[in-house]
Amino acid sequence: MAYDFAPLFRSAIGFDRLAQLVDTAAQNPVGSSYPPYNIEKLSDAQYTLTMAVAGFGPDDIELTVQDNTLIVSGRVSDTTQGSREILYRGIATRAFERRFVLADHVVVEKADLTNGLLRIAVRQIVPEALKPRRIPISSGQAVADDNVPPVEAATDGVAGAIAADATATSQRASCAA
Repeated sequence: MAYDFAPLFRSAIGFDRLAQLVDTAAQNPVGSSYPPYNIEKLSDAQYTLTMAVAGFGPDDIELTVQDNTLIVSGRVSDTTQGSREILYRGIATRAFERRFVLADHVVVEKADLTNGLLRIAVRQIVPEALKPRRIPISSGQAVADDNVPPVEAATDGVAGAIAADATATSQRASCAA
């Protein structure tokens, strides 16, 4: 399924990453629900990803962040399984891989495995340049930019042609009346 983002791109700048995320989500088929997980929002900038990984130890799980994607994969080693005969397997220990797309400026801070629950702390860190800032307004002083010439000085070229055209139009209108 393809989406047309042309209306968005006509009035917004820099949202091409959003289009890429939607395309990626649409292409990924719905996979296995194993292992189950929760995503909790603790504050505006803090999240916790909790995965139920019973039967896995810290050495059996690998966390990787690559290209704004958190990859959680697990594989139980076969050395512990070989010495036992399992009559009924109700606790799944099959290999898995889960991928979570991270927003810009999101970092994985730490991970903890306790009582079969893997908790991954995630935080959004907004750089100073992206934080809102108040711009002071002065009164009676012109704001000058060294790279842009003042409008009054630009009477030649296009600005002069526009001014001459406006004068000629107003003179014709007054003669016609």
